[in-house]
Amino acid sequence: MAIKKTEKLHEELEIPEGISANVEGNEIVLKKDSKEIKRKLNNRIQVKVEGNKILLNSKKVSKREKKILFTTKAHIKNAFEGLIKPFKYKLQAVSVHFPMTLEVDKGNNTLVVKNFLGEKKPRTIKIIQGVEIKLNKDLIELESADIEKAGQVAANIEKGSKIKSRDRRVFQDGIFITEKPGVVFI
Repeated sequence: MAIKKTEKLHEELEIPEGISANVEGNEIVLKKDSKEIKRKLNNRIQVKVEGNKILLNSKKVSKREKKILFTTKAHIKNAFEGLIKPFKYKLQAVSVHFPMTLEVDKGNNTLVVKNFLGEKKPRTIKIIQGVEIKLNKDLIELESADIEKAGQVAANIEKGSKIKSRDRRVFQDGIFITEKPGVVFI
């Protein structure tokens, strides 16, 4: 006869000073000053805010629930970290054959890459709202409280300058990630 587990999974996170947390329906909303991060929650995990703590509970004790619970905990920790100190990505624009120029179009919220490999039509790359972009000649700096948004914009920029139908060994132009939170490329 198998023994049934009647335990519950339970984790606590302490809310740092200056950050407010609320659970609204299926989302947790974390705020500090004018910055706000929303995260969707899985319905297998119960999330409650009591005092200065966030309580994460699961009814079942299984590998799946444990993975979901600790993933949710990691997302909330990243949100706290981003609200305290924004996440930064750095990208380097490399042009060997043709001098490319970079511009930020604030109206359309896009990055415009002109004269990439001598192309007549400029390439436009969407910038997600909530991500600040700074240009310094051929260096691009992205900053956001939300690590997922900052990472997605960095990936969009790298993908938007991808070379097609040319030999990559010869044409090594592009925009590449050189630094991201916790990792520095050489």
